Amino acid sequence: MEKQRSFSFKPTRLLVFSFTISTSVIFFTFFTIWVIKATPPFRQEIHFQYNKSSLSLGLRPITVQSLSSLSGNFSVTGEKDSTLIDTHYSSLENASGFASTSVFRGLQREEVGPGVLVDGEGKSDGVDGNLTTLQESTPETISEKFEVPSSQLSEEKSTVATSSDNNGVSIREKVGLKRVKDCDLTKGKWVYDESYPLYTNGSCPFIDEGFNCEGNGRLDKNYMKWRWQPQDCEIPRFNATKMLELIKGKRLVFVGDSINRNQWESMLCLLMGAIKDLKRVYETHRRRITKEKGDYSIKFMDYRCTVEYYATHFLVHEAKARLGHKRIQTLRIDSIDRGTSRWRGADILVFNTAHWWTHYKTKAGINYYQEGNQVHPRLDVSTAFRRALMTWASWVDRHINPRKTQVFFRSSAPSHFRGGEWNSGGHCMEATQPLNATPSISYSGKNIIVEEVIKNMKTPVTFLNITNLSGYRIDGHPSIYGGKSGKRSSSNVQDCSHWCLPGVPDTWNEILYFLLQSNRY
Repeated sequence: MEKQRSFSFKPTRLLVFSFTISTSVIFFTFFTIWVIKATPPFRQEIHFQYNKSSLSLGLRPITVQSLSSLSGNFSVTGEKDSTLIDTHYSSLENASGFASTSVFRGLQREEVGPGVLVDGEGKSDGVDGNLTTLQESTPETISEKFEVPSSQLSEEKSTVATSSDNNGVSIREKVGLKRVKDCDLTKGKWVYDESYPLYTNGSCPFIDEGFNCEGNGRLDKNYMKWRWQPQDCEIPRFNATKMLELIKGKRLVFVGDSINRNQWESMLCLLMGAIKDLKRVYETHRRRITKEKGDYSIKFMDYRCTVEYYATHFLVHEAKARLGHKRIQTLRIDSIDRGTSRWRGADILVFNTAHWWTHYKTKAGINYYQEGNQVHPRLDVSTAFRRALMTWASWVDRHINPRKTQVFFRSSAPSHFRGGEWNSGGHCMEATQPLNATPSISYSGKNIIVEEVIKNMKTPVTFLNITNLSGYRIDGHPSIYGGKSGKRSSSNVQDCSHWCLPGVPDTWNEILYFLLQSNRY
């Protein structure tokens, strides 16, 4: 028989075979890792191309990375300290130089910008601007957020992609991407909005009798339902929770005349919309809000913040001086009001003065204005007003730390007396609708003086200009409803200077909220 051959490898062949197998495994492993890293699933890049000349100065295109996930958020890279403010107005500029926009599906706005109509599903009528339209579908109905460095935005409007519903139907809304400094909040119109007011006289315990028009018998409600719509941008609906978070651990202080108390009470009522336990909000001195007392501090315990009001008619010191054998009342236009110790240390200060500068004594200026030991026999009211404002500005520059405190100065709120002044038969009772045009005299010379003084200050001061928009609202005053019916019969005086609450001062505070958000970073 033939001898059976044994099956065996020679040492050389075994070495080659082992080397080949090992090399193949290593190669396959590295190849697999490279493929996984180089081709991530569900990711795509979308480039925006701006055609404006403002972007032709050597700036890089902006890349938006869209991730297919349930969050559905768009984020734009390119700046180190970017922030996104989650509100549904068109634009704002924060301290990092960003203009931020949040677009919500089904936003119930008839007008998103001038000449742009948006239906209930957020479909825009036409496309303006040169920003490439972006559309993305996501598995769920979501809100999309979009953020672009404001330095790369032109003053023209742009079109932004929006979201999709569960059926994958794309929704587009047109939003004006303008910076706050390019948006003139004073130009616009009042839009009737059934979703207003944001509170009622029954839900707010802080409305004093003089502003509680509904409680005093006013039957028409339309004056509560108007919303201010700027022509160049959107302002956010007031969000009480976000505002309280914004002032958490801080002092928000209003300083001025009774019109500023009007705005202060409005702010309190707006903030109460976020409070569940009313016992957690109280006046620190346990005072009841009335016209007689001028200093109040309302504590919101859960947010460790206070919203305060300090009365001063002129911001400067009301004094007495001897003139001959008489002691007369004077206005020390070179000396700040004596209550300044209560203003200092505030985180947000809102000043005003104007209302009392129209009274007879201040307008006449005879033996009334005092500087040092001198009582001026006669001094023009505009000159006195300017000197008083310069005294206030000097105090702010010396005592306010702009790194801690934001300072606002609210412009004068117009009165609407017809047929006379407040003490001579002036009235506004018959007005139930806003005016079609603002009175030509509504922007007073005092506002111009305020703006000029602010421009020369070292401390940054934001001029909260509410004069023009309030000029339309002849319907918003208490008129004969500034007191209970029993008190009204004893006097023919109508109040066409102050404002009903809810009402016009709520809009002033929505604008203040808008500006505080834009500066919070």
